[in-house]
Amino acid sequence: MSTTNSPASSPAHLQIEGISKSFGDRRVLTDISFSVPADSRVGLIGENGSGKSTLLRIIAGHTQPDTGIVRVSRPGGLATVGLLHQRPPFDMDDSVAHALESAVAHVRRATEAVEQASQALAEDPYAPGAAEHLSATLETAQRLGAWEVDTRISTTLAGFGLAHLDRELPTGSLSGGERARLSLVWLLLSRPDVLLLDEPTNHLDDAASEHLFQMLAEWTGPVLIASHDRAFLDESVTGLVDLDPRPVPHKAQDTSAGPASGVGVTRYTGTYTDYLDERRQVRNRWELQYEEEQAELKRLSATLRNSRTVGHPGREPRSEIRMAKKFYADRNAKVVSRRVNDARARLEELQQRQIQRPPRELEFQGLTAANQPEPAKTGTVLSAVNVSVENRLATVSLTVGPSTKLLVTGANGVGKSTLLHVLAGDLSPSRGVLTRRSGVRVGMLAQETTLPDPHRRGSGRTVAQAYTDMVGVARAEQVPLSTFGLIAPWDQNRPVEALSVGQQRRLALASQLADPPDVLLLDEPTNHLSLALVTELEAAIPGYPGAVVVASHDRWLRRNWSGDVLEL
Repeated sequence: MSTTNSPASSPAHLQIEGISKSFGDRRVLTDISFSVPADSRVGLIGENGSGKSTLLRIIAGHTQPDTGIVRVSRPGGLATVGLLHQRPPFDMDDSVAHALESAVAHVRRATEAVEQASQALAEDPYAPGAAEHLSATLETAQRLGAWEVDTRISTTLAGFGLAHLDRELPTGSLSGGERARLSLVWLLLSRPDVLLLDEPTNHLDDAASEHLFQMLAEWTGPVLIASHDRAFLDESVTGLVDLDPRPVPHKAQDTSAGPASGVGVTRYTGTYTDYLDERRQVRNRWELQYEEEQAELKRLSATLRNSRTVGHPGREPRSEIRMAKKFYADRNAKVVSRRVNDARARLEELQQRQIQRPPRELEFQGLTAANQPEPAKTGTVLSAVNVSVENRLATVSLTVGPSTKLLVTGANGVGKSTLLHVLAGDLSPSRGVLTRRSGVRVGMLAQETTLPDPHRRGSGRTVAQAYTDMVGVARAEQVPLSTFGLIAPWDQNRPVEALSVGQQRRLALASQLADPPDVLLLDEPTNHLSLALVTELEAAIPGYPGAVVVASHDRWLRRNWSGDVLEL
């Protein structure tokens, strides 16, 4: 996270011009150009691995592009950029209080500058420039909201559900969700000119999401948000930038090489719902244009081939000795028509600007692509009676039948993830009884992705090797990773460490589905996954033959849920 001393109120402007980036032989971004003016909130969307986080790091100055320029301007001063990403901006040994003070250190300095300038003016009212210096420091302090900084700290903590924190606690003792929200608080308190948010709602409940929405609505600088939160995108952004490929010239990189093979971006105005309709229309037009152009290319090529045998269908001109060469030359000159010349010119024109084949979209093959579980027909397969975990989960009871579809909801900190870990058998309850029917298999997609490395392959371990490590050699041969439509073919031989967070989560999901369990537990399944995959995953849940228990704060998912609901 990178910010310096600037407020959110400055009329900054963000311009991205021709950004391209490769890692080794893999192109991640190609000729990306767009702008985000002041008072704009733009959603950055695209498939997992399309380069959203990479682009945000480039804009923030953490990663250098291969080509292109990022321009950040603010009238009257140097503009600054702040980025929220996975790594907190404070050390794990820092106390909560120290972390908060580091966010507003520049505001404190502005207050001190006012006091020093006031004292200097009082000591020597006639000193050259003293009055002007005091005026400038006052303007800076006012612009930074220096007089309200303590109130702002308290209200921001409360808005994100952190008012209860003991500020003397080390940040390393906080839960993952609390640290993520504290990181967001840190960034918002630091008030950069340009705000970059990478999955800001992953750990926010309804109240915290609403608080963030209100803060962004009042933010007057450019805001760029990479998010898979459909409800948040629908409500908060003024436009969208899609990094998925659009039609490219025929000489561009082959689209089989990966998701960044398209050139540039597609800009949409309006809400996420508007985007869904428009993107579908764009894709349909692309496919139609490609098919029509390919048909025309074949027709023109056939015309030119046939032109070589005009007057002699199916074979080369005869060359009987009795016929003079001049006769053939004159004859051929008469039959070569203007249509053939036009066809040749048109073919050359199309070949120079030929539309690339639309890349095959990665399509999820469903929760039972490997095979179907065979759960019991009736009765209870899993139950929890008066189960609780000290300081993490209040007393709760539930019953899971063979085909139960249960959504667990509740505010941050009520224990949704804790309950799923208890049901999975990863965590023993402090009190209560957990009962699992004999032979029932339970699988879980955890909120925090872990990919075990039992053979200690290290940083060079490929995606395919990781999948084999998790499911076993026999199962990997029986159910290849390509079965699920979760990991693209060009990514299977890449190092696991090179995958995005979303791609790693896809790999973890594939390992669970290689042998579908009787009870599938999904903890915040929409976090980090692409918008397309989330939609497909939600559509597959009702038809899963076993039981599914989902813990989620996702408002879009909750609005469309048709199964049972347990609110903690």
